[in-house]
Amino acid sequence: MRPRSGLALKHGIGLVNSPGTIDSDYRGEIGIIMINWGENPFTIGRGDRIAQMVVTKVCRAGIVEVEALDDTQRGEEGFGHSGVE
Repeated sequence: MRPRSGLALKHGIGLVNSPGTIDSDYRGEIGIIMINWGENPFTIGRGDRIAQMVVTKVCRAGIVEVEALDDTQRGEEGFGHSGVE
């Protein structure tokens, strides 16, 4: 689930956990957790378009346990070390 850009731009309305994920085996009602970062109250009415659902493939990765990882050029460098200059 993703927020609608128009609500964010015009009213400061967003989704708290975005993007939200719905597990493939879930069968219950879908709820949207919204937040108002705007300055004015915002009313949501029945039938209002408040979020967008993106349907996509789920890829299941095979996990291979190893004793140690290979060295890379980046090494253990963290934030700000993606190679972009």
